[in-house]
Amino acid sequence: MKDSVSVVGLGYVGLPLAVAAAKSGYKVTGIDLDEIKVSEINKGISQIEDINNVELSDLVKTGKIKAESNYASIEDAEIVAICVPTPLLENKLPDLSYLESAAKSIKGKLTEKSLLILESTVAPGTTREFLAPLLEFDFNKPEKNFKLAFSPERIDPMNLNWTIKNTPKIVAGLTSESKNLAVQFYSRFIDEVIECESVEVAETAKLLENSFRFINISFINELSIYCQKLGININDVVKTAATKPYGFLPFYPSIGVGGHCIPVDPIYLSNAGKKIGASTRFIDLADQINQEMPGYFVGQAEEKLGGLRNKKVLVVGVAYKSNVADIRESPVKSLITGLKEKGAQVFWHDDLVKEWNGEKSVNVSSNFDLAIIATPHKNLDLTKLGSVPILNTRGSAQ
Repeated sequence: MKDSVSVVGLGYVGLPLAVAAAKSGYKVTGIDLDEIKVSEINKGISQIEDINNVELSDLVKTGKIKAESNYASIEDAEIVAICVPTPLLENKLPDLSYLESAAKSIKGKLTEKSLLILESTVAPGTTREFLAPLLEFDFNKPEKNFKLAFSPERIDPMNLNWTIKNTPKIVAGLTSESKNLAVQFYSRFIDEVIECESVEVAETAKLLENSFRFINISFINELSIYCQKLGININDVVKTAATKPYGFLPFYPSIGVGGHCIPVDPIYLSNAGKKIGASTRFIDLADQINQEMPGYFVGQAEEKLGGLRNKKVLVVGVAYKSNVADIRESPVKSLITGLKEKGAQVFWHDDLVKEWNGEKSVNVSSNFDLAIIATPHKNLDLTKLGSVPILNTRGSAQ
């Protein structure tokens, strides 16, 4: 069906894509195996902060978006976008099970006129060497196949300055035709679409973007420890350095990197490097620093209180970043585990996350021996802490 789109995966990547495509005139069917999420979307209720209920409800009521928990719509779709998670396994190897499952469900439903776009972040070579064979793409007769393109997501949840519309979109295809069709699709609702030389260039570029951030954030976190020992504030140092108008980008300290992208994508690059005998020492060192940061703050808390056994500690913010409810790969989990191992009674408060790991958010009060600011959300009010000492993982202690 002309101008029909199916989006597989309706999370932080898929739902904004579905909404943007629908607003530009496409008729969109979202596919997600989570039946609760599907039901909510069909009622106009968004589970992510970037899409408001009024906007979604209008699109649902006018028939521009609907959600399903099966893949039946693929057969009628002109364009199919895969936006499923690609996390890491416990052993830090790529977990492609979601992508494989989606591909197997899509297989056989595509025609020569279908355009399939992979938006999930993957290691170099995955589109050509993993996804295409799964879908039985015939490289000897590409013109007789469905069209396959790769365009990695660049979603930054709750970034009001850079949205799906004004963030440049990189696009590559297994053939020039598939790339051109993908460019036409995205150009309907994205301001700038950038064509890449190959899918491998696009795959590697996405990993470079987030590896750059990963390495620099880890560097600043290490430098924050250095500054703490000097008795100066790392934030003052960064802000001062940022007055240089060229050659410097500011990064700020934290308890560690979390989320579905920054701590995951560089490891994809590192694993791919090992397969071809290429070194990624900066990434490996950054990962080591990132893993050590929660433990560092456990030590700081222990030092501040002269021991943690039976001490009541409030951790403020458990999401992986400020102003979102996403707890994927949150370093706060390691912080809480470390505090408990030292004998502390740990409680947590988060304005956006109400329940996590079987525990519920508690109110901020003065009934604690220490408060650790892990992930501050906007409008955070700490006045109720009274005289409770504060350990701020964002660069200053009180």
